[in-house]
Amino acid sequence: MDNTSFDKYADAYDSWFFDNTHLLQSEVNLVAHFLENPGEVFSVGCGSGLFESILKKNFNIAIKNGIEPSVGMAEIARKRGMSVEVVTAEEADFGIEKYDTVLFNGTPSYITDLESVVHKAFASLKKAGKVVMVDVPKESSYAIMYNLAKAVDTWDHPSLAGMHPENPYPIEFVKTANWRTTEEKIKLLEKAGFKGFKFAQTLTKHPKYSNLEVEQPIEGYDCGDYVAICAFKK
Repeated sequence: MDNTSFDKYADAYDSWFFDNTHLLQSEVNLVAHFLENPGEVFSVGCGSGLFESILKKNFNIAIKNGIEPSVGMAEIARKRGMSVEVVTAEEADFGIEKYDTVLFNGTPSYITDLESVVHKAFASLKKAGKVVMVDVPKESSYAIMYNLAKAVDTWDHPSLAGMHPENPYPIEFVKTANWRTTEEKIKLLEKAGFKGFKFAQTLTKHPKYSNLEVEQPIEGYDCGDYVAICAFKK
């Protein structure tokens, strides 16, 4: 994964979410959905710690530790009270049977060797621990739109005119992502040994209208542009 864009545009990451506050809250609601009584949580790719800070404030969910490959993003997360190691998920040492929950929020698409990282996540969990993997699925409206923008290298293209949100996700972040289908992620998690799968989703409207109101999560993964997978180490 190329972290240059996230270092250069770290402030733009938060600014985009603050320009799309209803979308942000919908996504935070989804992340919180499977974090009831999470125990010790490890956030893989915590970014600026924005979600973690909102989870603490609005849901009393404390996430203290994480990793983040972007120096600029990690600095912001530390200012928000997190302990963050600057390292890629592939290079990081997750430890053995150390955590109750491992969280991947919006990060699977930015992890090149997701298979090896998922295996490390499994090993780092205590017995009965869980992984919560939340991301934009490749089959979703958002990912289809993102992949089109990525292909033409801009949001300012006739093929995208009138179909994307007023404030689209910064193209610098879009270009570095590799979205995977929900089925692909399920298979990787199953291969690592996870069981007892649960699913929830949000952002069920067309991307152009997803910031109009705050959504609460619903079960499944067949209509949401942001999908959470929860699975357990049994």
